[in-house]
Amino acid sequence: MIPIRDNQPSNCFPVVTYLLMGINLLVFILQIQTGLNNEVFFYYYGLVPAKYTVHEMSRHFSTGNHLFSIFSYMFLHGGFLHFIGNMWTLYIFGDNVEDHFGSLRFLGFYLICGIISGLFHFFLNPVSMVPTIGASGAIAGVMGAYFLLYPKSRILTIIPIIIIPLFVEIPAFIFLGVWFLIQFFNAAGANAGSGIAWWAHIGGFIAGLVLVKLNKKLPKTGTKQKISQFTAKKHTPRLQMIVASGSPDSPDLYGNIDITSMEAIAGTNKMVTIPWGFYKPLYKVKIPSGVKHGTRLRLSGMGKSVPDGIKGDMYLTVNVKNKIL
Repeated sequence: MIPIRDNQPSNCFPVVTYLLMGINLLVFILQIQTGLNNEVFFYYYGLVPAKYTVHEMSRHFSTGNHLFSIFSYMFLHGGFLHFIGNMWTLYIFGDNVEDHFGSLRFLGFYLICGIISGLFHFFLNPVSMVPTIGASGAIAGVMGAYFLLYPKSRILTIIPIIIIPLFVEIPAFIFLGVWFLIQFFNAAGANAGSGIAWWAHIGGFIAGLVLVKLNKKLPKTGTKQKISQFTAKKHTPRLQMIVASGSPDSPDLYGNIDITSMEAIAGTNKMVTIPWGFYKPLYKVKIPSGVKHGTRLRLSGMGKSVPDGIKGDMYLTVNVKNKIL
């Protein structure tokens, strides 16, 4: 399964998510210059359990290297596909999880998930001499958090059927649940010399679940709100899909449309698509300046058709994101 996008909107620009992607990119460029198969580089900066447990190997590395490797390993990758796959997954799921935690807590969350995933792998393979590298464990933590926070979100996914790609929307809890089961079964069947640290993925995912729960118990510092003043998105997507509802005895339909506080002040135009059977017509909606949260806009003739040929109206309730306090 290859995720393409999710339908869960985020209210803030994901500064830390993009920063982490940028750091991974810079490190990967450095790896290309030193050689992607540079084993000395991997042993020095990767997580090698035997560096801590086997004296013959441990004595070649300093205490500083022992500590730094637990952190540095999560920014290394073994090849283009490894790098692209990890960064794409972080791109899809990271913005929403960062939106929930706030930028600073998300940074701490990401790094802690990466460290815990590495320790999980270490304790299950204490004498392994195979370097473990990659952001997969930390990103697994992001996926675990997404699993708890947005289980009803839908993930547009490619499922290859031989050579034919099948596009389907899968609920997040199913997509991520299946992903976790795949990691578990692969970990259970993998041998000690396996090139993929399956248990690190599992450890990271579990760490993400636990840290979401712990975060709810931490006191609020107000930092998230202060930072969000600068990272809040100034625009919602120009194209939005309206999920309409109504009653059987009325031709009128009702839905919601999202805008930001800046768009509420200045006014904006949106394109909306309202699914009807097998086609999705596009409609232009003009939102006037000064509109308030909860304002209802009337779209004449966009409701249901009744037997006498008269069409009902569509009423869109304005949902203002990032409301200015």
